[in-house]
Amino acid sequence: MAFQKMKSNETPQNQLNFITAGTFLEGTIETKGSIRIDGKVKGIIRAADDVSVGRNGEIIGEVYAKTAKIAGRIEGNVFIDQKLTLQESSSLNGNLSAGKLVIDEGAFFNGKSEMGGGATQNGKKGLFEKAGNAAREAVKK
Repeated sequence: MAFQKMKSNETPQNQLNFITAGTFLEGTIETKGSIRIDGKVKGIIRAADDVSVGRNGEIIGEVYAKTAKIAGRIEGNVFIDQKLTLQESSSLNGNLSAGKLVIDEGAFFNGKSEMGGGATQNGKKGLFEKAGNAAREAVKK
C-alpha cells in the first residue's frame, strides 16, 4: 500500500477505516469516508460514504451512512441515504430508513422500515426524518 502526502487543506478521498476482528470499541465513530467493521462497536457510527459490517461484525447502537452492506449483526436503528443491503448472514434488530432496500434470502430483520430517504409520503413526515437530517448535518462538519 502506498501512502501519499497530502496538503493540509486537502480532504482525503475514499478513506477506508477498519475495526478488525477481536477489537471492541465503545463510543461515537465519525468519518468522511467509509468504514468496515469486523469487530464489535457499541455506540453511534456516522459515515459520509459506506458502512460495511462483516459476517463476524457486530454493532449495538445507531448507524448513519450514505450506503451500507450488512453481513453481520446490528442491534439498533439504521439510517441510510441511498442503498442498504442486508446479506443472507445478516441480522438487524431495529428500525431502518433507506432510499433503497435489498434483503437477501436468509437475512433476519425485525423492526419497522421506511424507504425513500426520509421523503414525505402522502403528505406525512417520514418516520425518521429528524434523525436522518441530524445525522447528515453531523457528517458534514
